[in-house]
Amino acid sequence: MTIHSINVAARLTEDRVARYDWAALGSELSGHGCAVMEKLLSPDECRQIAGLYPEEGHFRSHIHMARHGFGKGEYRYFRYPLPDLIGSLRSALYPRLASVANEWNERMGQAQRYPAEHAALLKQCRDQGQTRPTPLLLQYVPGDFNCLHQDLYGDLAFPLQVAILLSEPGEDFTGGEFVLTEQRPRMQSRVEVVPLRQGDAVVFAVHNRPVQGTKGNYRVNLRHGVSRLRSGMRHTVGIIFHDAK
Repeated sequence: MTIHSINVAARLTEDRVARYDWAALGSELSGHGCAVMEKLLSPDECRQIAGLYPEEGHFRSHIHMARHGFGKGEYRYFRYPLPDLIGSLRSALYPRLASVANEWNERMGQAQRYPAEHAALLKQCRDQGQTRPTPLLLQYVPGDFNCLHQDLYGDLAFPLQVAILLSEPGEDFTGGEFVLTEQRPRMQSRVEVVPLRQGDAVVFAVHNRPVQGTKGNYRVNLRHGVSRLRSGMRHTVGIIFHDAK
C-alpha cells in the first residue's frame, strides 16, 4: 500500500468517525460509562478483520485465557504496523475520546491530561517503557467467556477503549453478551449488558469514571467481560489506545 493510499484511507476513516453525534456519545459515556456506535464497520470489513485470526504474521502473541485464569477462550495481540483499518480507526477515534477523558480527570481531581493527537500519547507510552501494541482480536467458541477485568497494561492507561463486534448475533453465535459492571462506594454494583450487532462498536471506561453525587463528583470503578457463548463462533476486535510494557 502506497503512502498516498494510506493517507486516503486515513481521511476516509476520519470522515466515518466524524459522522457520529459525539456530543450525544459523550453524554452517554458520562452518564452510563459506555456508548454504542452503530455500524462503525461494514459486514465485509468485519469478515476481513475476523479472517486475520489464523494468520500468525499479523500478531505478536497468542493468549489462551484459561491458562491465566482470565476465563475461557483465546485472543491475539496485533504487532506493529497494525492493519490499516485498525490503525486508522485508532488514530481517528482517539481525539474524540481524549476530550471526554480530560473532562473526566478534571471532575475526579486528577492532574493527568491527555494530548490531542494519538501519536503524542504513544510517545508518552514509549517514554515510560510501554512499547508493545495492545489492539487485539478475540475468538470465542461454545462454553467460552471472558472474566470481568480492566485493560491497564502499565502506569499510563488511557481511560477509554473500544470493542467492535465482528460476528452477527443469532446467526454466527448465541450468548456472548458484552457486560460492564460498576462498583459504587458503599453501594451494590451496577451491571450494564450492552446489545450489539455485527459492526457495532462499544466505547467504554477502562478503569474509573466520575459520577455526579449530591456532594459533588465521586469515582466509580468499572470492569468489563463477556458472558458464556452458547453456540457458534464470536470474533471481536479491541482497540486500546495506550501501549503495554
